[in-house]
Amino acid sequence: MAKSRKCEVLVLNNIAQVGLKRLPAERYAVVKEAKDPEAILVRSADLHKFEFGPSLKAIGRAGAGVNNIPVPALSKRGIPVFNAPGANANAVKELVLAGMLLAARNLAPALQFVSTQKDSPELEKRIEDGKKQFAGFELPGHTLGLVGLGKIGSLVADAAIRLGMNVLGYDPHITVEAAWSLPSQVKRAGSIDEVLKGSHFVSLHVPLMEKTRHLINAKNLSHMKEGAVLLNFSREGVVADEAVLAALQAKRLKWYVTDFPSAKLLGAAGVIALPHLGASTGEAEDNSAVMVVDELREYLEHGNLTNAVNFPDAVMPREAPYRLAIANANVPDMLGRISHALGRRKINIHNMLNKSKGEMAYTLVDADTAVSSEALGELAALQGVLAVRYLPVDGG
Repeated sequence: MAKSRKCEVLVLNNIAQVGLKRLPAERYAVVKEAKDPEAILVRSADLHKFEFGPSLKAIGRAGAGVNNIPVPALSKRGIPVFNAPGANANAVKELVLAGMLLAARNLAPALQFVSTQKDSPELEKRIEDGKKQFAGFELPGHTLGLVGLGKIGSLVADAAIRLGMNVLGYDPHITVEAAWSLPSQVKRAGSIDEVLKGSHFVSLHVPLMEKTRHLINAKNLSHMKEGAVLLNFSREGVVADEAVLAALQAKRLKWYVTDFPSAKLLGAAGVIALPHLGASTGEAEDNSAVMVVDELREYLEHGNLTNAVNFPDAVMPREAPYRLAIANANVPDMLGRISHALGRRKINIHNMLNKSKGEMAYTLVDADTAVSSEALGELAALQGVLAVRYLPVDGG
């Protein structure tokens, strides 16, 4: 970034000020309108039809899901999309617990019943007589099934165990870090069906992608215990609404607690629908904003990647004054071609890091000498290179 021009960051939603304040005014211009910003901060705004200018270098999503961002198209331009995984984990955990209690104690219809008694001439008697229909059960001894054992799933598991529940979990793609944080009392299931068959409550904590769309459907809902409770604080498309409604009508399910109301679900018996409250706490919004702004700054200023959904994590401490950050396709001999191009220009490589993730790769190069515009042009022209950024320590 040139000293004479501030880096323009377009903010499309209300991002917590505690995060935005981490963008120093002498270096960044935080704006609400811009034709060609270098970075975009977003929460829920739909960017699929957004016209991205040529200066765009990165997008930060102050939350976990990135369904509102055209990630594949940005990847083709070598633009990372950052998110804030785990920043709202505690908020979602608490809402899952609230959802279980809403269902177990029949609180939704109980609240509705009380609200209709305002003008009753025998208020106390009617309430005392009516409470019997809302008798519920306590959580200890019941089994909670978790589909997805990441940060949120792990926190939910720990809280449920502390409440005296048994926990059965399934996650075929669990990371080493997540496995370490998972309570030892969690029993690992071999399939989703095993979770559905063995649980009184089932809570979903998976991202929405093609293979998880309608993960819960008519076929596997038939495996659930009669009177079970399904909780979806994950993503709307993970559950097939029509299948859930059929399971509720058949009394296979007693309650469906969801943070994603739809026209089909609203008003249906057994549905407790909340207005997407998962991350709606001040603490979660602050945490998400701070995390994603720090990721964005580290990338813009030093080229380091952390929590980019479309790129590998790649962090290299600076050991020389001149840095190159190169986004490239994950194809053979890219490192050789990059090294050869720099060698021809008599540019000595002090340190180099290369990481890959699927079809994407990323290379950081620290050089002992300045890199000319001709050398940058040659690197950008290499087949497979998507984007080249030059990041000298003085910002020149």
